[in-house]
Amino acid sequence: MAGKAKHRVKVTINGEEYFIKGSMPPEHIKMIADYVDQKMSKLAEMNPYLSTSKVAVLAALNITDELFKITQEYEEFLKLLEEVKD
Repeated sequence: MAGKAKHRVKVTINGEEYFIKGSMPPEHIKMIADYVDQKMSKLAEMNPYLSTSKVAVLAALNITDELFKITQEYEEFLKLLEEVKD
């Protein structure tokens, strides 16, 4: 059984070029990279004294916070859906 095709995509995040390899479509990889780039750019603009690594950590924390909030909302939605079904 063959695995999914891997795509190698060149992206720019915070002014640095990266080659990302993954099984997702190139457009999806670029969309994710653009999102990270936007988060980092906003943080760097608001905090010009921070190093790139600190900006990256803050961006990761912000994105993780978004993920946790959405996951919690999704779980609450599923719980409500179950209650309606009963």
